[in-house]
Amino acid sequence: MKVALAVNQICEDINSNLKTIKKMIGEATDHNCDLILFPEAAITGLINNDNPEHDLSLGELISGDITNQLCEIAIKNSINIVIGMLEREEKKLYDTAIFITSDGKISLKYRRISSGWHGEKADPNIYCQGHTIQILETKFGKFAILICGDLFDEKIIKKVKILKPNYILFLMARNFEDNSYDQERWDKEEKNEYVKQMKKIGAATFMVNYFDNGSLNDFSFGGAMAVSKAGNIISELPLGREGILFVEL
Repeated sequence: MKVALAVNQICEDINSNLKTIKKMIGEATDHNCDLILFPEAAITGLINNDNPEHDLSLGELISGDITNQLCEIAIKNSINIVIGMLEREEKKLYDTAIFITSDGKISLKYRRISSGWHGEKADPNIYCQGHTIQILETKFGKFAILICGDLFDEKIIKKVKILKPNYILFLMARNFEDNSYDQERWDKEEKNEYVKQMKKIGAATFMVNYFDNGSLNDFSFGGAMAVSKAGNIISELPLGREGILFVEL
């Protein structure tokens, strides 16, 4: 299986972001990839501010125009697409990821269970979490999806481990409080903590984080990483830039 971990640069213009996503899917197809993985909130960035008038407009319908476009691209390119987005369902908002199989079907929808994507005082009737972890069985093996803070919730980790996935698709939207793209800090202080959590599950893990150069005032620092079942780093993409990490297992 050949996987593309796509670190897309996000701006305020959704159409521009979608154009970048489509371009990266094309590049992954040219490299004969079986699957391309995009980060958490890859359509808009995680720029919600707990104001429903602002935030609900960021949400995408599933299925809606953008997901329909991605399903068509999956068929055309014969590629599996996994992507994170803010999902709107009536007047509720979720931090969601979907797995679109190469036949153009949304075969798995995962809603983030951990609540760290919004503030503690956000209206719980609008800002919602998922409750279940599901496995998608494919010809490549069994996949599960986790989003950002899910990886550091021990209850979630235990539930995933019981399901015995072969692969974890881990989507992030992460920055440093000083808005830097500090590779040394990531390497020394944080990377190994992520790998430690991945190792607990006992599945190969693909991690990807989007990149904001400051246009969103979010400063997510990018980066991608593939980690083996045994907890060894297979390959990495440096912080602070857009790009695709190609991994073959």
